Amino acid sequence: MEMRDTDRALVQAATAVAKLRCRSPHHTVASAARTVDGRVFTGVNVRHDSGDTCAELVVIGAAATQGVTELETIVTVADRGREVVEPCDRCGQVLGAYFPSLRVIIGTADDLRVAPVEDLLG
Repeated sequence: MEMRDTDRALVQAATAVAKLRCRSPHHTVASAARTVDGRVFTGVNVRHDSGDTCAELVVIGAAATQGVTELETIVTVADRGREVVEPCDRCGQVLGAYFPSLRVIIGTADDLRVAPVEDLLG
């Protein structure tokens, strides 16, 4: 799938959150997701000795609090926004189950692309 301007803007949104909020070992990864109507939801991971919650799951929860039942595209960044990362296996399973038509932005900073979430499921 080809990158759209709105996809690039989503990467910028996740990067901005990462630069602002990922400044401690408790928050190291940020995600941004867009709905079909263009609303953007962001979130950061939560790390703790008792267990971690990935940024993608935080975004799902944030969107759900606003009544969103469908996300169109998601991206996750690490290293304060310098690196785009794929969802972990658990998040890939959750994203695929909740949003089977979800587009996921993956790749390196120089070679970003969009893949259907089903392509990421192992």
